[in-house]
Amino acid sequence: MACAHGVVITLTRPSLAALNNRGQSFDLCAMKAKRVPRHAVVAASTAGQLAAVTTGGAVATAVVASAAAVAQAKATARAAGLTYVNDQQPGISRRKAGKSFSYRDADGQRIGDADTLQRIRSLAIPPAYTEVWICAKPNGHLQATGRDARRRKQYRYHIDWAQVRGEGKFERVIAFGTALPKLRRRLRRDLALPGFPREKVLAIVVALLADTLVRVGNAEYARSNRSYGLTTLRNRHMEFLKGGRARLKFRGKSGQDHDIEVDDKQLVKLIRECQQLPGQSLFQYRDDDGTLQPVDSGQVNDYLREAMGEDFTAKDFRTWGGTLAALQRLARLPLPERSSERALKQLQNDVIREVADALGNTPSVCRKAYIDPCVFEGWRAGQLQAMATGVRGERQWEAATLKFLTASRSKQRKASKADTPKLGGRKRAA
Repeated sequence: MACAHGVVITLTRPSLAALNNRGQSFDLCAMKAKRVPRHAVVAASTAGQLAAVTTGGAVATAVVASAAAVAQAKATARAAGLTYVNDQQPGISRRKAGKSFSYRDADGQRIGDADTLQRIRSLAIPPAYTEVWICAKPNGHLQATGRDARRRKQYRYHIDWAQVRGEGKFERVIAFGTALPKLRRRLRRDLALPGFPREKVLAIVVALLADTLVRVGNAEYARSNRSYGLTTLRNRHMEFLKGGRARLKFRGKSGQDHDIEVDDKQLVKLIRECQQLPGQSLFQYRDDDGTLQPVDSGQVNDYLREAMGEDFTAKDFRTWGGTLAALQRLARLPLPERSSERALKQLQNDVIREVADALGNTPSVCRKAYIDPCVFEGWRAGQLQAMATGVRGERQWEAATLKFLTASRSKQRKASKADTPKLGGRKRAA
């Protein structure tokens, strides 16, 4: 089925070879999808790759990347008037007081300040949460944490942090790629659980998210616009085919028709088991009482945060996937013989269109929101072409991508510091 943009969505095996239309073995926990224009075969390979970085050099890169990501997050928070905090710092605790709660500062003193209490109430921390920590600072980027009934850690962020995170999304790509091995381990564990507990069903949804990079959706869009995402899919949207394959067909955001073939037998088997549960929702889980409950986008994002240990959401898959797909494609693309600005932009735009098709976005949105600009800079400088030499397989590509992005960010920070005059300093004469 073609979408409004003339795109047919299909799944391929997760490999760099997919960029050149060659097949390779499939790994449930290292999945990706591509969308192929009707007029040509797209060589874009977008992914939520979940491969672990295992080589010594790659591990060192991951450590540096994580430290760099935290440092960048602190700087970004400061620029937005927020303070980067964590729940290991002294904060406000919550105690049961009759039918409500009282709040104590780090010294155990009861809090009576009206503004502070109003801020706490606005966080809407569920009464069932335990081990509640509340930031003592009203401008802390993280405002509260707590554990739900299943002992999962939940987070409440400052209202301005979402905007800060959006503006700094490309700095987050490094941290996201570094944390993917954690998610891979968690998926393997949860997908093997018996029955249909919440963790298993959310793992199935996340696996499909990593595979397709489709938006997770929300109930309001499903009700008002009849547009769907992964969490709001109905049984009728999934058709099972011969050979352990399945076809996912639904209308998504902005009226875009999706037609996705899933060819991994293990994932198809799990989805089919979900479909056989009573009700019309494709993805449901059984709670402690055995009652079927639907999944939602908030639960998916909470799962990602808990599994990866940082404030990641489903959208980060799309940014990671778009950046990685563009990098792999450009690394295989030699610079034109006559490197005019027009020729360079034409090749860049071709890649952007391919990645946009894979993500289901317009090229303009894809370029601005889902491809790190340093990828294009690296291609123009010949760095990506050199990096592609000797790289084999998805894990090596992930490690090489993290190394490149980390080095690029480090270079940018050094250049920024060099361009910033020191207070009281004297400019050296030329």
